[in-house]
Amino acid sequence: MNANPALTHVAKTLAHTSPLIACRFDPTGKYVFASSEDRKFCRWDLASGAKIEFTGHDSWARCLGFSSDGQTLVTGGYDGRLLWWSAVADAPTPVRTVEAHAGWIRALAVSPDGQLLATCGNDKLVKLWRLADGTLVRELAGHEFHVYNVAFHPGGKDLVSGDLKANFIHWEVETGKNTRKFQLPQMHKYDPTFMADIGGPHSMGFSKDGKLLGCGGITNVSNAFAGVGNPAIVLVDWEAAKEKVTHLSKGNIQGVAWGLCVHPEGFTIGATGGPGGGHLFFWKYDQKDEFHTLNLGATARDLAIHPDGVQLATAHFDRQLRLSKMAAKA
Repeated sequence: MNANPALTHVAKTLAHTSPLIACRFDPTGKYVFASSEDRKFCRWDLASGAKIEFTGHDSWARCLGFSSDGQTLVTGGYDGRLLWWSAVADAPTPVRTVEAHAGWIRALAVSPDGQLLATCGNDKLVKLWRLADGTLVRELAGHEFHVYNVAFHPGGKDLVSGDLKANFIHWEVETGKNTRKFQLPQMHKYDPTFMADIGGPHSMGFSKDGKLLGCGGITNVSNAFAGVGNPAIVLVDWEAAKEKVTHLSKGNIQGVAWGLCVHPEGFTIGATGGPGGGHLFFWKYDQKDEFHTLNLGATARDLAIHPDGVQLATAHFDRQLRLSKMAAKA
């Protein structure tokens, strides 16, 4: 590892025919995957650039996860369905379909041991599934609003979910017990002009040691209808369940923090998109203002980090997947 944010540059772009939504590297680091507005998933071989398309969802798909060995891909769509695939097949077709949620599936997460899959969505539920066979293990009810994101703690025994109004619930994985709740009020606003709520964790993830939880979204909203506000990532002290710092942009860029990574080398990465265009931001754990930024041009809608800790992928509205490196140019 030895990432150098100050040297971050776009090393390669991969093209699709429709705007991209979400992206992830597979656990082996050989492939990068992205979903798109044509309801497809694409797999690119990082070495050759060869592209394979996955077709099966009836709507956009916002989330994807892998078995520990990278052989199995699970995708979740706004059609409420989970689809299982062979991640490495030359002509992939769904090998299992589960009607998982009533309404959108907004996020999924795979447990650290690779045994469980957590999902959440517009039916206000969090659900746990066996990744191996798609069996429902447990249904977790407690949110009163659409559940936007879910993440496993690296220890594997705990799960956290966050909803539209930035209410977070800490669950015990083994029992499904709701152990505590906390709020991040700066990540939600009710706009009385449009009578609309805006907010919630559009991105979420833990630091490798589990001490910090990153929650990304929008703050300082002035217009909920147009999504006018500033991207923000709130770092939460997990043990205390309290805000440590809120990362903002010095230039008050407009948009949403659609993707994040709490990097083990002591900094947070955020990918933003909106009226202010697309950017990568880099913050020290304890600082409000970024120490480095990279203008990506078009709106970024997700961020993924390669297993090597140096390469980044961002999915963009302009139909490009940008691959960046936090290292000197080759």
